Amino acid sequence: MPLPRFLLPTASLLASTGLVLAEEEPVGDDVIAAQRAALAAETAGKGYGPQAPRDLNTLTGDNARAFEAAPAYTEMNLCNIHFHEGAEHSGGEFTTYIGNGDGTGYGTGFAYDGALTEAELTPVDYPVGPSNGKGALAPGDTIEVHYVHTTAQIEPGPTLGSCLSEAIINPQLRVETQVFVLVNDDSAADFMELSEVGLVNGYHQALNIPSDTGTPITYDGSTTGPDYNEKGSPIQVSWSVRPEVQKLYIGSVAEWMRANIFDERKAHGVRNLVKNPDLISDIDG
Repeated sequence: MPLPRFLLPTASLLASTGLVLAEEEPVGDDVIAAQRAALAAETAGKGYGPQAPRDLNTLTGDNARAFEAAPAYTEMNLCNIHFHEGAEHSGGEFTTYIGNGDGTGYGTGFAYDGALTEAELTPVDYPVGPSNGKGALAPGDTIEVHYVHTTAQIEPGPTLGSCLSEAIINPQLRVETQVFVLVNDDSAADFMELSEVGLVNGYHQALNIPSDTGTPITYDGSTTGPDYNEKGSPIQVSWSVRPEVQKLYIGSVAEWMRANIFDERKAHGVRNLVKNPDLISDIDG
């Protein structure tokens, strides 16, 4: 979940070390190791709270920076919907590592563990996001959708900035998370429906967040996105991640990206999985 531009950290370790490779060429394990080392060094002793994303099968951590869990999302305002190319979390039905990617968050993350039919994988003849390059999607790709909620009084809109207000700049935040695999099958779930927004009991809500993909795994974490591969995120987030993957019609994703109130036009990159025990806390249930 990326921050608005004015809250982003400084240039990445890749840029400072010159380790920027061609977009199609995956970086080596040494680059990912260097990013992890930089994250550890930048956060050591500074009091950062638990970070995200994480391996949902790792139930313990050493970060004791506690904060009160946000209310249920039904008692908060939906402020933003966006998604990442590749699941940022690992767990449930999405534990297949895609690879190191380009070192800036694309071509990495985790994929749906199950099999798809040849028909579901049939290429489409229209762009899904950018016509090519970073953020472009195709049948068979896995995405992680973040339904971001806030306790602030807001209107849903672009970026995490829509979750803040002049009256409350430090609201509680919750992300309801669903992982999807894209298929060329118009009988699969429709993202236009899954992203429909309306008022319920006075709260802005995504009206059709999946409720049949397993009991969400909840934990204390932070905002995500590859801008935090080498720096800690200072914003606390209560996470709810559903463990089962749902098939999603890729045509509906293309339609949504052509026009939506969140100004989303492509998939976001993925932050490296946070493995440092000092940067994750216990998962209670």
